[in-house]
Amino acid sequence: MYDDNITLTDVKKEIDPVKQGEVLFYEPNKPFGRHFYIESYGCQMNFSDSEIVASILAEQGYSPTRELENASLILVNTCSIREKAEDTVRQRLTVFNKIKKTILKF
Repeated sequence: MYDDNITLTDVKKEIDPVKQGEVLFYEPNKPFGRHFYIESYGCQMNFSDSEIVASILAEQGYSPTRELENASLILVNTCSIREKAEDTVRQRLTVFNKIKKTILKF
């Protein structure tokens, strides 16, 4: 899909192992209110897509957080083409589910 898109010729499609699972974060304009948490896995396009999603959420009044427990919305961005990324995300979903159960007990 991306390989044939002429508007993306300068975008690297490489996987940077250091960035895998990196949480998208920037200093919020509004420190209070609804928060989102985004983890990205896979190629640089996924990280770019996460930034686009973050800007849309910011327009809707959400602010980023690095703390899962503070998030009103948790997003995990990956592709199913990269098996390792998909496996990693499945493991992360297990962690998110445990945190959710812990939070809901209170």
